[in-house]
Amino acid sequence: MIRAVLFLALCCAALPALAHKVVAGVFASGDSIEGELGFSNGDMASDTEVVVTGPGGTELGRVITDSDGFFIYTPTSAVTHTFFADLGAGHIAEITMPAEEVADIMGVEVAETPVVTTPANAVSFNAEQQQMIAKVVRDEMRPLRREIAAYREQNDLQTILGGIGYIFGLFGLGFYLAARRKLAA
Repeated sequence: MIRAVLFLALCCAALPALAHKVVAGVFASGDSIEGELGFSNGDMASDTEVVVTGPGGTELGRVITDSDGFFIYTPTSAVTHTFFADLGAGHIAEITMPAEEVADIMGVEVAETPVVTTPANAVSFNAEQQQMIAKVVRDEMRPLRREIAAYREQNDLQTILGGIGYIFGLFGLGFYLAARRKLAA
């Protein structure tokens, strides 16, 4: 009887899934919204259709990701934008960019913007220089995002030692039950 209960308990134990997570993000890119779709193991969602919706689910547009899983969408109205993509096999990506950020991208005034004063020795860049700097930063951030997502999924030493400890614990429980059975007989 005890063996059957122990066997059922082991069969019903929760085990970690060997799946990967969806990596998705959107951010401002000059006067456009740039996004990224992929998986935490480093595979990117290439040639995937992304549906852009506004408030109430009204469709604002569609874009296709490139071979690196990136897409660019130029907003036409300062409303909350939701980016939805079906990556197949049950993987769904849904990212939202608030209306305030979209308004900033479009250069539209937001009603409640804080007043920021700049010091006299502050460096200012023209629009072309700002776009060049933004492009360089985006290009440098892409591999870092992928590495961070892949690192989250790696099995580290702590996970391996925890698994070994779990196995030793189960063997210890089995030996304890066997010893109790032997003493009872």
